[in-house]
Amino acid sequence: MLEVFGEDGETIFEEPVANGSRWCIFWNHSVQHFLVRDCFVARQGQMVLERSHQPDFAAGLGHIPGRGTMISAPEGGYWIENIDEPVPDNCLRLRVGAPGVDHRIILNQRDENLSAIAPRQAVRIVLNSAGHEGENSC
Repeated sequence: MLEVFGEDGETIFEEPVANGSRWCIFWNHSVQHFLVRDCFVARQGQMVLERSHQPDFAAGLGHIPGRGTMISAPEGGYWIENIDEPVPDNCLRLRVGAPGVDHRIILNQRDENLSAIAPRQAVRIVLNSAGHEGENSC
């Protein structure tokens, strides 16, 4: 189960995931205002940052040598592929941006706008094993 918890601990997003499921967090860069995509996969119960699409080398973005492979993206910009970085404790802490930042989580056929639900909130995005939903206290 992939869950997003608001600052008050309430669940604001919940979606089942199977091993191998992929999801992305889309957001607009706060300075350059272009779309950035960070994509994850569930591997044997572990949340793993798999790849990231970045249109430019703007503030806070860019490829770090030894952390994935940078390739040109057909749609412009570049993908950093094969990052394969496990997220500690299956918990990604995120300060959701204002509506203009448009933080969205896209999983299966669902596109949930976190900036509309929890603008400027510190949320936790948690991957829980079956039968353990809501138990991760990161």
